[in-house]
Amino acid sequence: MSSRIRIATRQSALALWQAEHVAALLRAAHPGIDVELVPMTTRGDRILDRPLAEIGGKGLFLKELEVAMLERRADIAVHSYKDVPMDVEAEFTIGAVLERADPADAFVSVNHARLDQLPEHAHVGTSSLRRQAQLRAVRPDLTIGDLRGNVNTRLAKLDAGDYDAIILACAGLERLGLQSRIRRKLLAPDWLPAAAQGAIAVEHRIGDSRIAELLKPLHDPATARCVDAERAMTRALQGNCEVPIAAFCIETDAGLHLDGLVGGAATGELVRANAAGIDPESIGKHVAGKLLEGGAGKFLHV
Repeated sequence: MSSRIRIATRQSALALWQAEHVAALLRAAHPGIDVELVPMTTRGDRILDRPLAEIGGKGLFLKELEVAMLERRADIAVHSYKDVPMDVEAEFTIGAVLERADPADAFVSVNHARLDQLPEHAHVGTSSLRRQAQLRAVRPDLTIGDLRGNVNTRLAKLDAGDYDAIILACAGLERLGLQSRIRRKLLAPDWLPAAAQGAIAVEHRIGDSRIAELLKPLHDPATARCVDAERAMTRALQGNCEVPIAAFCIETDAGLHLDGLVGGAATGELVRANAAGIDPESIGKHVAGKLLEGGAGKFLHV
């Protein structure tokens, strides 16, 4: 078996951390392996003046990395799993899902300790329609502004006074050593994260048995079961970043428990549903069905 593996990654600090993390795990699992990072800038990184929903969604963060794999310039690509489209392109597969980090969203502010303590009409930054819907549900008075860029760029805008608060993922802040910026965690079931938030996915060319074998030690089955249920729900709703959909699954002694949410980013109206079960695909579809029965279709245009 060849002892070389090349990792395609975005060039943001968080993406590079994730790629280096995968590289370290590969080196630990396969002593002597030569791991090389292949950093690149994606279209999603270059276009920062428009919301993702307007320019093609989070899949824009994957395309260049997938091209590099097809052209044999890279063997795998490392992604935040929440950025991976619900249906992976036919030429690729997810070879490993790493153990999940903290899946929660974080309330981040310089002057305010909690979301409910923000002054009336405070300016809150987030590019996520899912976060916007949940913000408006609990604080309809807030002024919400679109906020894109890497984690440090967003924090710089907050520190400059452009926003009274911003919402970020706890996992990203913690991976960059910025956990001190978290003023309050927004926790399930009251506040739900994006499907697969906190999980890292490793993608490779389908049929590449060498890479599949190398990735086996990195795969965490418990995380995979939970995020598979979350993604199955989102897939059944035909969801993408243009629709405020949230999902969070935990594993209990009795099996899987999945909470799902669909909402209106402009109104803050939310439809919630949950269910328990054993099979991730089945429970995801079941919760999707309950959401549609509850009226989620009007937010999904189905």
